[in-house]
Amino acid sequence: MQRYFLETPFEEDGKASISGDDGKHIAKVMRMEVGDLIIAVDHGEAFISEITSIHSDGVSVSKKDGPLPTNEMQVNVTIACGLPKGDKLDLIVQKGTELGMHSVIPFEAERSIVKWDAKKGDKKVERLKKIAKEAAEQCHRTKIPVVSAPMSFKQLIQESRNYDIRFFADEEDAKGTDPNRIADRLKNVYHKQTVLVVFGPEGGLSRKEAEEMRAADFLSVSLGPRILRTETAPLYFLSAMSYEFE
Repeated sequence: MQRYFLETPFEEDGKASISGDDGKHIAKVMRMEVGDLIIAVDHGEAFISEITSIHSDGVSVSKKDGPLPTNEMQVNVTIACGLPKGDKLDLIVQKGTELGMHSVIPFEAERSIVKWDAKKGDKKVERLKKIAKEAAEQCHRTKIPVVSAPMSFKQLIQESRNYDIRFFADEEDAKGTDPNRIADRLKNVYHKQTVLVVFGPEGGLSRKEAEEMRAADFLSVSLGPRILRTETAPLYFLSAMSYEFE
């Protein structure tokens, strides 16, 4: 059953309208008809809904059953990734959404090769939001991950104060004789907490950045004995989170 996130919430009588790209998708692409069922998601709750009418700018639906059980991860995990090259950020957003990521924060790391173009930035963020939405629909989530506009490393440190737990993936930690394994770090993470995890771009985090994060109460974490690509590391961590909490 197709899933759609409502831009306008259900009214008190259980009715809602779906317009724009989603409305066109229902009517023109899926060629649905009056009486067909979809899943409509409203403020984190999913409802089986029936199409009651199809019109020029979309469709109208009515609640039939729900809310359905949620499959959201019980720990809110935010991925902060140093701006990577090419379309790697697209991949992180898409696959991170499938793996339960709550939100993503791109940031300008010391070793980031890519520099954010402010003139084109809004369009890039909108594209990433669309990727997150489509991935959330595909994997039947009830929440679309929040995609933040890129920020500086200094802004990221300030933002980190809003989280219960703060980690950063550290290659040097992994090379040590007694690495801080993910399993050990997650022993002190509990349901309903907010977790921020920072990953470097190609080339990793600088030692200066690592020390600044330690000073801001971040804990280093090892991602195992192999060096992972910048787009692989966040997915590795999210998979470990899913194993631990789901």
